[in-house]
Amino acid sequence: MIVADVNLVAYLLISGEHTKQATAVLRQDAEWAFPYLWRSEFRNILALHIQHRKMSLEHAILLWDSAAALARHHEYAVDPQSVLGLVVKQPLTAYDAEYVALAQHLKIPLVTFDKKLQTAVPKTAISAEEFLVA
Repeated sequence: MIVADVNLVAYLLISGEHTKQATAVLRQDAEWAFPYLWRSEFRNILALHIQHRKMSLEHAILLWDSAAALARHHEYAVDPQSVLGLVVKQPLTAYDAEYVALAQHLKIPLVTFDKKLQTAVPKTAISAEEFLVA
């Protein structure tokens, strides 16, 4: 099991520069954990694609359904004290700290394409490439 940040989900479902890697991560480990926050973040990604990249509402709903199916039974509430404790120690947004706190709580890696996040918490946040060679 891994914690997947919202960008990993987006690259998996919306064709882009990292879609092949995101697909390989899913093939290697299909059990992805998420903080509940992922829902709002993914809806925002879909909204941006609708508004700026001409994605149809119908396609966005299909992508939402696919993402929700991936997350089903693997969503977690994250302890607010853990999140705030992380932002005191690291240069993280509260959003990123939700994913980090969940990964640390579950004692599993956070797989992300976010280089700043990987640098801030290298023992927790790893790249897709690093995950795939492990």
